[in-house]
Amino acid sequence: MAIPLRNTIFDKVKEAKSLTDLELYKLLTKDDIIIPEDKFNKLLLDLEILGVIKVSWITKEERRVEAIIVEEKIDKVEEQNKATMEKDYEASFPGFEK
Repeated sequence: MAIPLRNTIFDKVKEAKSLTDLELYKLLTKDDIIIPEDKFNKLLLDLEILGVIKVSWITKEERRVEAIIVEEKIDKVEEQNKATMEKDYEASFPGFEK
């Protein structure tokens, strides 16, 4: 089963974190992935709508493509609650010792 172009493009952007659209197109071409310009633009738009990349204009002819990396905020109270629930669950079995 072939990997969708959208995933391939996202992987390239995520690996580089930030690059221009021309650099991205060259990377794809280097991997023998030839995409017409209109389809390439559509794929970038789709990824931007999904919220996984950000595309911004640098010059009239060049765009910056950046991966959006969402860092999960660790809630200490939630972690404590989860640990307590796991301990309570394990303690509910008779004869279980940890």
